[in-house]
Amino acid sequence: MASSIPEMLRAECKCEDMAKCVLGLKELDISTYKKLLESGPTTAEQLGQLLCRERSTAYRSLQNLTSAGLVYRETKSIDIGGYYYEYTAIEPSRVKKMIKATIDEWYQKMSNLVENFDRELLGK
Repeated sequence: MASSIPEMLRAECKCEDMAKCVLGLKELDISTYKKLLESGPTTAEQLGQLLCRERSTAYRSLQNLTSAGLVYRETKSIDIGGYYYEYTAIEPSRVKKMIKATIDEWYQKMSNLVENFDRELLGK
């Protein structure tokens, strides 16, 4: 992945690269999100099996996705007592809106910094 904006502009970027950058995700998080979209509501254990990873690895990825707002969890009751969590991915159209909003917010912040660049550079 490119480390500067000029490098990013020259590089061949994919949607996944942009999503990782803007939302602060890892490659596994993208794979987890895609697998959740395919499979529908899933437990961390089931997801681990689908990803060929340990349940704990799948769970960490689910936590990252939940924190980013791409996944939500629901508590499900077990008839004989107890509960488990089921995770669901939000629709890609909502993710697209989140990414656009984040980019717009970043652009506004950078634009404001550029406006003050000369004053801050000269310490005025």
